[in-house]
Amino acid sequence: MDLALQQSASARLITADERDRDVPAVLRYTADDPFAVHFDFPPQAALDGEPVSWTFARSLLEEGLRGPAGGGDVHLWPCGRERTVVEFHSPFGLALLQFDTAALRRFLLRTYALVAAGREDVAEAVDRGLSGLFDGV
Repeated sequence: MDLALQQSASARLITADERDRDVPAVLRYTADDPFAVHFDFPPQAALDGEPVSWTFARSLLEEGLRGPAGGGDVHLWPCGRERTVVEFHSPFGLALLQFDTAALRRFLLRTYALVAAGREDVAEAVDRGLSGLFDGV
């Protein structure tokens, strides 16, 4: 049985032209991929009009709620006590979003209720990753 959770969240898309706007998001987590969290955005949040899903380490989310964290495509940092900034980089540009910190914390705590830290099955995750890479080879 797949253990999974989803949580709706509202983000504020920060734009250079000061036309910030609210963007709905769905935060997802599955026990089948215990090290990762997924942030899904609807088509209206993307430049190409397609739905967008970002996947990054659950530990990065935890670290970013406490202080500046990340490298590469995803960066997070607290913005005061009530907001957390999540910055996504792609070849097409970057998106800067502000989330309610309490909502992100609530989501993170729910992921740990599903799969506790240190209880992730590393061998199973590696097997799944290798299967995905070499499927059909």
